[in-house]
Amino acid sequence: MTDTGRRIRALRTLDARPARYPTQAQAEAAARRLALRHPDRCRLREVGRSRAGRPLLLLSVDRGPRAVLVVGGPHPNEPIGTAGAVRLAEVLLERPARPGLSWHLLLCLDPDGAALNAGWLDGPLTMRRHYEHFFRPAFEEQPELLPAPGSGRAPMPESLALTGLIDELRPFLQCSLHGVDFGGAFVQLTGPVPGLAERFARSAERAGLPLDVDSYDAIGWASPSPGTYLMPAPGSTEVSRALPDEPGLSTWAHAARYGAVTAVLEVPMWAVDAVGDARPHPAAARALGAAARDLTARAEELTALLAHVPAHGGGAGGAYGPLLRTAEFSLAVAPRVAEEWLERWSDQPLTASRVTTLGLVAARVPLRVASILLRLLADARGPAADTARDRARAVVSDSLDRLRHRFGARWVPVQEQLAHQTRAVLTTADCLL
Repeated sequence: MTDTGRRIRALRTLDARPARYPTQAQAEAAARRLALRHPDRCRLREVGRSRAGRPLLLLSVDRGPRAVLVVGGPHPNEPIGTAGAVRLAEVLLERPARPGLSWHLLLCLDPDGAALNAGWLDGPLTMRRHYEHFFRPAFEEQPELLPAPGSGRAPMPESLALTGLIDELRPFLQCSLHGVDFGGAFVQLTGPVPGLAERFARSAERAGLPLDVDSYDAIGWASPSPGTYLMPAPGSTEVSRALPDEPGLSTWAHAARYGAVTAVLEVPMWAVDAVGDARPHPAAARALGAAARDLTARAEELTALLAHVPAHGGGAGGAYGPLLRTAEFSLAVAPRVAEEWLERWSDQPLTASRVTTLGLVAARVPLRVASILLRLLADARGPAADTARDRARAVVSDSLDRLRHRFGARWVPVQEQLAHQTRAVLTTADCLL
């Protein structure tokens, strides 16, 4: 095949049109097929086990000394990460090997969490069904986040597998494949990547995605270009004080000891175009106050429903434990988040993008918690439990209506999510090389 033919075939692979995300079993089967079909360039190995004993699989393409590490599935409610790891391998294998370069694709960092979301992948990819099967762990149970020194907590086995892989490969680039349920595309970087911002923005536009130009996930971070954010130094006072989220205590920062840049690549499942509006919001204080009140009131309402969740072996067995812990974590944090909004921004001008993202958080957090509570209340019996379920369902329905009608959330086809995320990984590596 000529070089031109290879490039055309690679572009067709990049823009191929899957209608769905793969399940974990489908992703692993696809990786095994690639390793069998391309034994000269591709190999699959187990690099660790999850807390529940599920394998953590690494698919490596080519053998050059300069390594790119790609982490799929860091958050289990974001299936684009695992899908992106498989797609990237397919694209790379359609192209000639680049001398001196190797790619290492971790299919899923949190397979236990992914198993708690898996029901959505087997049916219609609707917003309501997504939340019927929703799970996202509390911060302390997210494998990319490492325990603080002196906390008394040990890193999870998934975290140790990833840091061990970083120590082994010493990559010059680590890409973490994330997705947001509602919003726009953006990238968070541990260091500058010259030329990336413009190409990232063009890729998002090609996929029909807005750029999140004032992201809530990057409060106070430097933003050299719209949709591009630089992570603050460890100990920075600019990060949110309400959330126990320190980029310096993460596997993203761990890679920096080898001179690596980490790119956290975010792509939305449902796009909200207003996150791309950098103009001043005409009534920011009023909108901010309404969002803070809504979030606080919903948290209080849902906290009262926790009393109706039945005991399941002390909360330690099966899916019950992690589901309950994430609900309790979110409900404890929500009032602090709302209070921080009012303290920091009630008397400041805000962009339409920032006001939109705050409104999205105020709708999304109760939606997530109410959906998890419905799973926890599934076995509860009696009139009080029935009432609790009815109240949780009402929160779900109201939140979904807000997201659809007030924010205009629109589904982004899986193929467009994948195409943008794959282009973003390849572009980041290209810019650094």
